[in-house]
Amino acid sequence: MIESSEVSAGIRQRQVGRSVWAIFAGFLAVVILSIGTDVVLHKLGIYPALGQRMSDGLFVWATAYRTIYGIFGSYLTARLAPNRPMWHAMVGAVIGMIIGTAGAAATWNKDLGPHWYSVALVVEAIPCAWIGAKFREAQISK
Repeated sequence: MIESSEVSAGIRQRQVGRSVWAIFAGFLAVVILSIGTDVVLHKLGIYPALGQRMSDGLFVWATAYRTIYGIFGSYLTARLAPNRPMWHAMVGAVIGMIIGTAGAAATWNKDLGPHWYSVALVVEAIPCAWIGAKFREAQISK
């Protein structure tokens, strides 16, 4: 006979797995959409060839669609979360901020783009996550 502690341990394990998947799926969606958009814009000639620096105006454009994708990725994380959608979205945002900060530090002196762009991507992680999770919470409360 299965004891109740074994059952609750199994449920907790499934919830942890679903939590990890929710955060990973949101992050993966943002990465795929961002890189996919970059590739398409390079192929269309809107972005310069790889290795050539983009104008600040193009970095504004990249920031805009990455913001939208960040909101979507956070919504997806909140949607897939087994519970506490806002918490899951914020955990994803903190992970994104850590990765973004590491990326900014690694490329800071390489003249790959304006410094404001790297900083903007780090700073907007929390607001994007909050908005995405709020969209999900609004659906739940209907």
